[in-house]
Amino acid sequence: MPATEETSRLNVLAFAGSLRRDSYNRALVRAAVELAPNGMAVTVFDIAEVPLYDGDVEEAGDPEGVARFKQAIATADGVIMATPEYNHGVPGVMKNAIDWASRPPRGAVLARKPVAIFGASPGITGTARGQSQLRQAFTFTESYCMPQPEVLVFRANEKFDAEGRLTDERTRQGVARFLTAFADWVRHCQR
Repeated sequence: MPATEETSRLNVLAFAGSLRRDSYNRALVRAAVELAPNGMAVTVFDIAEVPLYDGDVEEAGDPEGVARFKQAIATADGVIMATPEYNHGVPGVMKNAIDWASRPPRGAVLARKPVAIFGASPGITGTARGQSQLRQAFTFTESYCMPQPEVLVFRANEKFDAEGRLTDERTRQGVARFLTAFADWVRHCQR
């Protein structure tokens, strides 16, 4: 049976590893929604509703925010994460969300799930170190992390306007290429 637009449509989940309402990474996720290629729908999840990981809490059952987060990942064809970089690493809230999504160790929602990472920072290295650390976490979860292209939005304060809209045309083109590559990556991983 040939694939139709409806059956070949990719549903992608995106979230930012920042709780700050006006963060550049939340703005980057909004840009991904706007720039998604035909055939891809990007849904945003706010990890503010994911509490700190606690094994005792997990033993009693996933809190409501965690259950919604895991369900959103489970039903997505792929997941895009916009990570800030704090002190040369992954922010605690981003790592916390990944920790919850990696549970239980066998059968976690991130297992064999196509994922992609991008990020924005006012610094000159973008979020290179944070992205590198996040990639390491996906070794444990057995997630299929897209290796290229990388999107490291440096000097983000110069690329987003006061309303958080990505205005730098070169960066917009890079994000669009990233999303198209991710669509190809997800389809490749689904084979």
